[in-house]
Amino acid sequence: MLQAVSKAFFSVLADSKGLKSLASRYGMRAHGGGFARRFIAGETVEEAIEAARAIERDRLMVTLDFLGESVATMAEADAATRAYLGVLDTIAASGVERNISLKLTQLGLTIDRATCVDNLRRILDAGQAKDFFVRIDMENSPFTEVTLGVFETMWQQGYRNVGVVLQSCLGRSEADAARMNALGARVRLVKGAYKEPKDVAYQSMAEVDAAYLRIMRILLAGGTYPAIATHDPAMIDATRAFAAERGVDPSSYEFQMLYGIRRDLQASLVREGYRVRVYVPFGREWFPYFMRRLGERPANIGFVINGLLREQRTRAAAT
Repeated sequence: MLQAVSKAFFSVLADSKGLKSLASRYGMRAHGGGFARRFIAGETVEEAIEAARAIERDRLMVTLDFLGESVATMAEADAATRAYLGVLDTIAASGVERNISLKLTQLGLTIDRATCVDNLRRILDAGQAKDFFVRIDMENSPFTEVTLGVFETMWQQGYRNVGVVLQSCLGRSEADAARMNALGARVRLVKGAYKEPKDVAYQSMAEVDAAYLRIMRILLAGGTYPAIATHDPAMIDATRAFAAERGVDPSSYEFQMLYGIRRDLQASLVREGYRVRVYVPFGREWFPYFMRRLGERPANIGFVINGLLREQRTRAAAT
């Protein structure tokens, strides 16, 4: 119940322009302990690449996510697409792993589906030329079917450097997992960071967890290199046990975790021979993502409050 309330509260805060403006003043400060830097690699691709190199030195894999969503105009969608193409060039030149994530509303999905598909195709074409894998992130439930539909359009057109995400909080996701397995698509399984209505989503964490385990089994038993994205030791242990029971080799799936969360668990899994990928978010549009991370884990709130208080003390001492 606490997590559900927290998720709803922070979903509202994520849409607050005033709070976003206030947070942007010092949330990502490189010096002085910007409070958001625990979860966000930086505002530039160069900062993200620096973070990715450090992660790779620890034998972890990476996916870089240029944050942004829900653009309002065609011009903004085109600008986001061109920015992503530049990000691909910079990552390719850097030598870090060529793996990225994006949101379709960042490419204009809420404005015009055909334009969004064209923008995605531009990124996938550039990605193919440079050997990138592109993960289409899942947004809240009004976008689930259209996101899967766009993904299937790309798949039918022969693109294989693309994958998608499913959320166990949604009641439809077991059927969607079977649907993606039938294609041979690569799926990233998450619990879900959005506050969803009860007519489409489970409301209790026990139900979300139970669905997560059911979908995990579907993906491991019949999927193509699934990504099990969780920081929950119970979900990880259940995944390892099911894989061992079914004879699924650890090289045929991977665990995924978020930047700045459970680094100890990431390291221990790597030591035990499992593949672990870290989701590395960056960009100026970091605030909505940051708010959702807080909503997912209420324990993170104390960390941020301490950071804000520390910032206020620093500012007071300087005046």
